[in-house]
This record gives sequence, C-alpha cells and structure tokens, in this order.
Amino acid sequence: MRYLAVSAAALLALSACGGNNETPAAGGNSGEALSGQVVVDGSSTVEPLTAAAGELFKEEQKGVDVAVGTSGTGGGFKKFCAGETDISNASRPIKDQEKKLCADKGVKFTELQIANDALTVVVNKENNWADCLTVAQLKKIWEPGSKVKTWDQVDPKFPKEPLPLYGAGSDSGTFDYFTAEINGKEGKSRTDYNPTEDDNVTVQGVSGAKGALGYFGFSYFEENAAKLKAVKIDGGKGCVEPSVAAAQDGSYTPLARPLFIYPSNKGLAKKQVEAFVEFYLEKNQEIVEAAKFVPLTDEQKTKAKAELDKLKAQAAGS
Repeated sequence: MRYLAVSAAALLALSACGGNNETPAAGGNSGEALSGQVVVDGSSTVEPLTAAAGELFKEEQKGVDVAVGTSGTGGGFKKFCAGETDISNASRPIKDQEKKLCADKGVKFTELQIANDALTVVVNKENNWADCLTVAQLKKIWEPGSKVKTWDQVDPKFPKEPLPLYGAGSDSGTFDYFTAEINGKEGKSRTDYNPTEDDNVTVQGVSGAKGALGYFGFSYFEENAAKLKAVKIDGGKGCVEPSVAAAQDGSYTPLARPLFIYPSNKGLAKKQVEAFVEFYLEKNQEIVEAAKFVPLTDEQKTKAKAELDKLKAQAAGS
C-alpha cells in the first residue's frame, strides 16, 4: 500500500508538471521503445524513491520492469558486487571493503546522490516528556552494553516508563549511519533491541507502546506522522526538529545524511538501465518531492548533472 501510494503521488505530481503526452522516452533514446528488466536492491530507506521512479519510468517505457528489493544497504552491496543487480540503493556511501569486493569481482560502478534524508528518532504519540533528546542521551540509550531500560534512567525528570527499542538491522545503512553518529563508531550498538529491515515493524512497535523509541528515514515518519511523534535532536546548538529545510541547511545535526544509487558499468551497458538512470536524475526534483524525500541542494544538483553528462558521454562513445 505504501509503494502504491508513493507511486500514485509521484505520478500525479509529474502529470501536473507536464501536460504534454507526447514526451519522448528518457535516456536519449529518441522515442525508442525499450524492454527488459532493471534489477535494484539495497536500502529500505531509498526503496520507496527508486520504486516511485520505476513506476514513473514505466509510463514512458511500458516494456521495462524496474524490480526493487530491500535487503539493506550492506546486503544490497553484496548482491551488487556479485553481479546480481544493475543498481544498488544505499543510505550511506560504499565502504572500502565493499569497493574491494566489487573490484575483486570486476564490478565497476558510479556513485550518484539522488536525495537527502533526515534520520528521524520517533516516540509514541502519548509520550509527553521526550520532546528533545541530546546526542549524549541517545548514546546513553543505544551504546554497546547500555543497561537503560526505563526513561528515568535517561533523565531523572522522565517517568519510570519501560523503554522498548526499535531500530535498523545490522545490514542497513541506516544502522551504520546512526551508530557512527550517535555511538561514535559504525556498527557499535546495544543488541537487546528489536532490529528490522522493515521500517513498518518499527512503526507498529513504537505506536503500540507508550514508552517505545525507534529510528528510521524521514519519509517513513512523514507517512506515519498521525501515529508517531518526531523527537527534536540537540547536536550541541539547541533542539532542532527534522525537516526538509533543516536537512538541507545542515542545522539538523548529526542525523542529516545523503542518499545514493550505484549503477554498475555492466548494468549501464543495457539500454533500459541507462535510460532509467538518466530518467532518475533528469526528473529527480519532481520524484523526490512527490515521494516526500529531502531534495538535493543546488550544489548537489550541479554535481548530479555533471555525473549525468559524464554517463551520457560514456554511453555515446560506447
């Protein structure tokens, strides 16, 4: 249902922007009808955005199926480096060991930033005490070996309410980013929480327990704002609420982050993959806004356009 809602919203938004039903096919194919599959896997955070882009692309290229899986950023790179996918969704940059894995398998790729995110800490709607948390308080909750079980252990002013925790699984780029920024070292976290690659599990868990706390991407919070409350974060300069503006201007620190796709050179050799990637970047602003992600800044757009031009030049010379 979430996938269909995002796709429909994106389609309506782009339809309103256009009005010309004779739009030529994306990817510089001059109206050429393409067919085949674009295989994508990786981050559950990026999945709704890529899925929406895939649905919109299918409006222009009905013979192309964009299949999007969600095995987490780390799990996605494993498949990508094994040559099983054309594109990897990622909520963090590729790691050195993943680069080596791809190099060992002969997989070459391009890193493309396609959006921003405000990683959001959420609590139950009935939680009327935790409106803002400092990074130090979050670390106290999430650091390895933490014995925090109730809210009063975080702050004596808080009630003695049980604190069940929900968060990303260890294959997730969201897990990597959150642990690095909050606990000071990537991958280091207490283990006695409810880990999941499905953010809807976190929504259900936090909305179902008064004292529960979890974290995931901003778009999932926006979709579930009627069920959850976003916690303001104090990164050292006061409490800041997660928002599009705060993620772009850098004030939502340290939980604002970039989101990426990684197309492989072998994947881009397929006309339908090349066309989809070009479409993704050319229509990026509309897709990102319709899917309720944080758009690229002007500087990021310039860089993305340069990468797109490079990809086009490579395709023309091949």
